[in-house]
Amino acid sequence: MARRVTGKFSPGGPGGEPHAWDGRRREKGGARTKIMLFPAVLFLVNGLRGEPAQMVAGVAAFVLILCASFLTREGVRAENAYDARRVARRPAFPRKMFGAVLTALGVGAGALMRGEGPVFPVLFGLMAGALHLAAFGLDPLKDKGIEDDFQSDRVARAVDEGEKHLTAMREAILPLRDRDLTERVDRFASAARALFRQVEEDPGDLSAARKYMGVYLMGARDATVKFAGVRDPAARADYVALLDDLETSFAGRSKALLSNDRTALDVEIAVLRERLSRDAPLTER
Repeated sequence: MARRVTGKFSPGGPGGEPHAWDGRRREKGGARTKIMLFPAVLFLVNGLRGEPAQMVAGVAAFVLILCASFLTREGVRAENAYDARRVARRPAFPRKMFGAVLTALGVGAGALMRGEGPVFPVLFGLMAGALHLAAFGLDPLKDKGIEDDFQSDRVARAVDEGEKHLTAMREAILPLRDRDLTERVDRFASAARALFRQVEEDPGDLSAARKYMGVYLMGARDATVKFAGVRDPAARADYVALLDDLETSFAGRSKALLSNDRTALDVEIAVLRERLSRDAPLTER
């Protein structure tokens, strides 16, 4: 019978290092936003080959669909981040829905090149907008896990700040085209996100973790940006050592918060058992 081997250094194994993909999900919908560029290019090419009115319609269709593709891609990324978190606020700007509107306008403008009056472009545009909504759906329209609670809202804002720092770190490292270093940054991000999830499960832990989610991550971001500008072998070793120290600190903080939660639970259970044993004679009477 086959069994999973989980050694000390296996990803997710006891005592092993967190894997770079731990806690991460496959980004859904990203490829479909690129497909939107094909009709935009077709409208542009056909418009440039036609008369001036057709050229204007083709260029307008290209620009509108290009903007729709960008908005939709950003909306998909925001939704993926929303789905991956237990506590999250709805996007302030409904990017996917505005992307559907721009798609309808762009396809309608492209249909004007046929010169058959406004009815066909309007119908064609409405159909394109409906297909966009069917393919990508609506943006998240309500907060998740907050429920008008002040502490949960503070957690959501702190996680938002931390995610921005992690994103800035990865964007600063990617131009170096150093696969090992990129995976090292991703592994640190996994340790940081493990702390995020712990705080989301228990908002009362925010005070103990706020320095890690704010000051420490901001320092890591600034160090990453400076290192990306230097590109020195000695600086690389110092930077990796910094990530090692930070990852150890974040993992230790997550374990400390978890152990505190378990201790509090054990105390609560002990108090409850004592109360039940004390009240038992009264119930027998």
